[in-house]
Amino acid sequence: MPPNPSQLSPEQQSATLERSALFVATLTSFMGPFMISSVNVALPTIQADLAMNAVQLSWIATAYLLAVAVGLLPAGKIADIHGRKKVFCTGLIVYTLGSTAAAFAGNATWLIICRVLQGLGAGMFVTTGVAILTSIFPQQKRGRAIGIYVAAVYVGLSVGPLVGGMLTQHFGWRSIFLLMLPLGIGSVVITLTFLKGEWADSRSHRLDISGSLIYAVAILSLVYGATILPSLTGSILIGIGLLGMVLFFRQQAQAHYPLFEVALFTENRTFTFSSLAALLNYSATFAVTFLMSLYLQYIKGMSPQTAGVFLMAQPVMMAAFSPIAGRLSDRIEPRLLASAGMAITVAGMLVFTRLDADTHMTGIVCNLVALGFGFALFSSPNMSAIMGAVAKEQYGIASGVSATMRLMGQMVSMAIATVVLALLVGRQAIGPANYPQFLLSVRTIFAISALLCAVGVYFSMFRGRLRHD
Repeated sequence: MPPNPSQLSPEQQSATLERSALFVATLTSFMGPFMISSVNVALPTIQADLAMNAVQLSWIATAYLLAVAVGLLPAGKIADIHGRKKVFCTGLIVYTLGSTAAAFAGNATWLIICRVLQGLGAGMFVTTGVAILTSIFPQQKRGRAIGIYVAAVYVGLSVGPLVGGMLTQHFGWRSIFLLMLPLGIGSVVITLTFLKGEWADSRSHRLDISGSLIYAVAILSLVYGATILPSLTGSILIGIGLLGMVLFFRQQAQAHYPLFEVALFTENRTFTFSSLAALLNYSATFAVTFLMSLYLQYIKGMSPQTAGVFLMAQPVMMAAFSPIAGRLSDRIEPRLLASAGMAITVAGMLVFTRLDADTHMTGIVCNLVALGFGFALFSSPNMSAIMGAVAKEQYGIASGVSATMRLMGQMVSMAIATVVLALLVGRQAIGPANYPQFLLSVRTIFAISALLCAVGVYFSMFRGRLRHD
């Protein structure tokens, strides 16, 4: 246990503050992705234990995503007004309570409600975690800290399926949720003990309730609509969501205390282009694991466990190189690193447009490694650029926007995959009879992803200089 902060010199207190902030932010950035990926492995067991139907089962993931999406931006604004540490701790407590309650769920409804609580809590600590790091770490150290933070996300995604499978097999699916109890309590204790002070740079502002409601309806429509594409209802909801976002931006431009500073997009080129680059990058890359998992199991005949081992190549590279990329962005212009990473990702997507039944596994693994490296080279510097492009009183909003772009990109990526598969394969089960159509779908999705990422290279490269020294 670190010494009492009051007994340290100012330099030691600063170092302790930085280490403590990095520890709790990194731990929480691990918890969310770990929970998502580990629960996915446990879904068949949960379905059998709680007698859930397919629709109810899908809501275990959907309810969490919807709650995170709705909570991100308002939580960022509340944090800027009332204090980032307060919102961070509150989010941890809500998340931990939701996780603990989920471990004792006796039916599908209870579990889904608990997942909503988890999502709301995650939205609160995700949007404030990066904001706290940005508030504490000076610019010359910020990239390294954000790189470690991002790496923890990929570690969570990497080990989630393995640890989740082991816990489910030996201790039952409820043990996954119970694991969050000591992690959550430990994070709260460290935050309250060692993160002295508070960060609230917009104390004179008030929360825009009407803007929050418009934003919630728009985001709910977009996220849920994307999960049920290509149905007519999904298309209608997407349309409602897009109209809602237009209304939200117009309302925010006139609000006295806006939930989101529209000027960030209209007047801050670096922030706007960095955010669009993130949206396009996640829209292009998130479905890679989903597609390659299907390809390896259906076309290559692998078991889920074997396919999972091969697919770990990408997130392991992300986890290994994100801190390095973040550290480099402290010395090298972030747009150069991020643009190079996106260019590597474009090349990797183009390689996968040539996938067929005879593609050698060595080439597949090498390309997954290249994609992981490209994404690591993009992600940390781009997030550093987003946070470095705004004033300190906007850190919470900027962090919320960054997380929202990530979530929306993930949903766009899965929506593209779902629509293409529905159009080319149809609603029939994937089998030997339609393997040619399935392979065509996979190649088409990767081609669309390469195009999106190529557009993202433009926004990344021409965002403007972050440093002028």
